[in-house]
Amino acid sequence: VWESAQPGPLQLFAGGSGVVPLRAMLRHRAATGSSTPARLLYSARSLEDVIYRTELLQASGDPGVDVAVALTRSWPEGWTGHRGRIDAALLDAEAWPASDEPWIYICGPTGFVEAISQGMVRRGHPPDRVKTERFGPTSG
Repeated sequence: VWESAQPGPLQLFAGGSGVVPLRAMLRHRAATGSSTPARLLYSARSLEDVIYRTELLQASGDPGVDVAVALTRSWPEGWTGHRGRIDAALLDAEAWPASDEPWIYICGPTGFVEAISQGMVRRGHPPDRVKTERFGPTSG
């Protein structure tokens, strides 16, 4: 659970439908009038698979919110966002550095959550500031 009174910026990582609880955090941030800086890095297969696409793109119009989307399988013509999975270079470019002491929330498939959480700890983020929620495959 993230509370708007917590000090430090808010760093969110979503894989697929893992965006649902993180979108709730962004809504909570807006509803409380919080000025806490927030960044969401969202990985989806295609632009059509981006859940809450319109809402998230509008949220990035808030000067305190930054939304970046990484598309892993297909992208529209002229796509200027990240192509492929979230990798070390994208973490370095989009995530708050450890010195900013962000609260980190990661939600998505188990492999995604493990890769991102380990990547953030390797970058010097304290493990107790990295909160995770994961789910398994949806098909057999």
